[in-house]
Amino acid sequence: MTLLQVTDLTVEIGDRVLLDKVDFGIDAGARLGLIGVSGSGKSLLALAIMGLLPEEARVRGSILLDGVELIGRGDRAMSKIRGSRMAMVFQEPLSALNPLMRVGRQIAEPLRLHRGMGRREAHAAAIELATRVGLPDPANTVRAFPHQLSGGQRQRVGIAMALAARPALLIADEPTTALDVTVQAEILALLEDLVDEEGSALLFVTHDLAVLAQVTRRVLVLGEGRVIEDGELADILHGSKHPYLRTLLELARATSFRRASVDSGSLEVVS
Repeated sequence: MTLLQVTDLTVEIGDRVLLDKVDFGIDAGARLGLIGVSGSGKSLLALAIMGLLPEEARVRGSILLDGVELIGRGDRAMSKIRGSRMAMVFQEPLSALNPLMRVGRQIAEPLRLHRGMGRREAHAAAIELATRVGLPDPANTVRAFPHQLSGGQRQRVGIAMALAARPALLIADEPTTALDVTVQAEILALLEDLVDEEGSALLFVTHDLAVLAQVTRRVLVLGEGRVIEDGELADILHGSKHPYLRTLLELARATSFRRASVDSGSLEVVS
């Protein structure tokens, strides 16, 4: 069953076409990797789905979530959908968190807003979520402010917030880019486990084929705002002759996340 269907999505700002007739779908509970180099439009696509584009953006086409059209819906309607039916984990967790609010309250907020919990129930559930995402000493950590946590811990808070209301679709926008190698691996494993537990569909945005190969086998390749390839990762690597894919393969060779061996159109990521 198709959960998200994007059709002919075009986004323009000023005289620039940033996304050009993008088409793809994600089934309920499925995983899709969205990959491209910097400036390809992948983060913009994620923001378009979430309804978080700047006001000056002109949007055409269709974005259906559970058969409901998202394009043209107002902020109030979208705020009800964000966090309940879909949620996003951002690349830089510090900028995504309120620096003046304790992290436990930030985790509890979607529980109160979308699941109707009272203050005490939401606080207890926030501690449980903090435990699930691997935060140390959860009962005390939820009292901390974002600046008191490490980058990896802040990203775990972001994941807890995104999954609090059990969304049908989770968008993860380069969630490991700002983290060191060991923490990257931990966050990827955590995302995979939690998505499986909740049965959420996952749209994983990255510029790194080696990271992508850890999360999903289906991939949407974006270049200059257009879909270049959509299919199984192995098929694309073996069958595509597009020079853009060669660029991504070169980046995979140089990844600092794990040692990647790219040979004869195949990608093998080795611990």
